[in-house]
Amino acid sequence: MSGAVLDADRVVAALRGAFTHDTGRQGLLQLAAERIRAAGAPYTSVYLYMLHGAELVLEAWSGRDTDHSRIPVGTGVCGTAVATGEDQNIGDVTAVGNYLACNLDTRSELVVLIRRGAAILGQIDVDSDAVNPFTPAEEAAVRQVADALAVLL
Repeated sequence: MSGAVLDADRVVAALRGAFTHDTGRQGLLQLAAERIRAAGAPYTSVYLYMLHGAELVLEAWSGRDTDHSRIPVGTGVCGTAVATGEDQNIGDVTAVGNYLACNLDTRSELVVLIRRGAAILGQIDVDSDAVNPFTPAEEAAVRQVADALAVLL
């Protein structure tokens, strides 16, 4: 994946390796969060929310803590991604009316859905302290990890 900070191939390889060693759902989600954040800037914090009925539930994260452990579908950037069925790349969160701030230093957010076919399983939510850092290459790299999780979970 040229042009991206995140080496999605390495993250996917780590996830597949963990899966073959019987790492469970929680372990795979945590590994994904940690490996994505380990790419460094612009990846400040990474949250993995899984869909439980009409709510997104925080199941793993790496970076700053968040008070948002449950998010109703349709609320904030994360809930909007599920409600619309579309990934969200928000270059400046201050421009979003229904934004739920995980942290006051967060300036941008990338939400990539984890899908199995038409079904949405959850999402990878990446926060950054920089404005507009998530290029199409970064978005594609996170999507590659999300697609791998969809198969492994």
